[in-house]
Amino acid sequence: MINLMLKLIGISVLLSSSVFAQTATYPVVRNLGDPKTRGLGIERTITLLASSTPAHHNTVRVLFYGQSITEQNWWQIVADDLKRRYPNANLIIENRALGGFASQLLVNTAETDLYPFYPDLMIFHVYGAHNEYENIIKRTRQRTTAEVLIQTDHITQDSDLTEETDPAKLRPDGKIWNSFMNYLWLPTVAKSYGCALLDQRDLWKQYLKDNNLHASQLLRDGVHQNDFGNYLMAEIVKAYLVPTSAGRVLIDPMNCSTVHTYTVGKALKWRDGKLTLPFEGNRVDLIAKVGEAQPAEIRIDGKRPSEIPELYGFTRALATPGGKWPVILKMHSEKLPLVEEWSMHVTKDASNDKLFTFTLSGSKTGPDGSGRSDQRFVSNSGRVVIEPSDWNVEYSLALPGIKPVPTAFDVHWRSVAHFADSFMSPRIADKTIETVVTVAQGLSNGKHTLEITGDAHTPLSAVRVHTPPVP
Repeated sequence: MINLMLKLIGISVLLSSSVFAQTATYPVVRNLGDPKTRGLGIERTITLLASSTPAHHNTVRVLFYGQSITEQNWWQIVADDLKRRYPNANLIIENRALGGFASQLLVNTAETDLYPFYPDLMIFHVYGAHNEYENIIKRTRQRTTAEVLIQTDHITQDSDLTEETDPAKLRPDGKIWNSFMNYLWLPTVAKSYGCALLDQRDLWKQYLKDNNLHASQLLRDGVHQNDFGNYLMAEIVKAYLVPTSAGRVLIDPMNCSTVHTYTVGKALKWRDGKLTLPFEGNRVDLIAKVGEAQPAEIRIDGKRPSEIPELYGFTRALATPGGKWPVILKMHSEKLPLVEEWSMHVTKDASNDKLFTFTLSGSKTGPDGSGRSDQRFVSNSGRVVIEPSDWNVEYSLALPGIKPVPTAFDVHWRSVAHFADSFMSPRIADKTIETVVTVAQGLSNGKHTLEITGDAHTPLSAVRVHTPPVP
């Protein structure tokens, strides 16, 4: 059954990354599209990169997300190129792709992988259901200020070169699915949510034609790129990550439609031992400066951040034995969580190998109940809620080759804090990089009030608010 599912999704799991052959010589990519379109839709990220200087290293968070196509080595080539071209940027780059997880699965794991990372730029590609693809993009734009670079699909067969590309003739009926996704759905989603669209499909076609190549020459199987294909994909993505055309006004990345910075002493002033800021958004960062003072207490809408349930999150629920694929896709809480480690002992039902029973325990909560995978589970404390549809044991264990499912195994995850209740002088190791304390991330994207209790000696230079662009 698992093998059949993999074939239907049209992907395979990469157990090891292909190492790019630095000595290989491939035909130069001469057609990289219209230069005027490069950098469009990711202006804030590119400005952060390009405006970094030896005296001020802007921090730029980049996330590669998707499935097995994104796991391949082209992403590392792109990451290394960014570091080379923008040596003064403080780049934080991660790849959290999950091979084998199409959009209908990734829409769930985004809860642990994507939104908590809160990137400045997400480079994204995934196969699967078009409606769940849209949900991932929509929620990214609702819950973060990340710019999104959507990649269309690369070419996997020669017949793709003559596929239908007229949007008026494309429908989500599966008859010409690839054409529908790449020439109607993805452009529509990109436009609807203000994302950048990298049409690597047409550039891939042009490269094959220019060099008289077959699609299979760039693939190691029917879908995944070989070193040649990784080279081409990397060249296409690298070419897009540049400043927009000369003459276009670059935005102020710290004061734009999604990010607002308020300087203490100018836009914000201490009054009676308090600094108060009404704001609209879902994340608040405090920018530290050198100095020492007593901890300054933080309140959001009159509450300690630790009292706000949406400021907690969970990490991936991983099995032992197992791999990086979560066996429980997502979970939530009914009561205020604690920051703690969770462990679950799971036993396969003797009469039904697709049914599991379990006991749960938290490092602070202690024993917290037992349940079954086919029933909604609410732990005794209310700090862990698992829906039956979020169990994904057989598939997630099959991906790293664990078949059949063990009779018994353990699952571990953490509940984590995306907040700080107080602000105190952190150690500033490098004055050229902003020292940032995130006091709230994951608020409802609406109107709030920040209150900081301190004084002019509090080592705080600015407050930065992030306002996702989609309500």
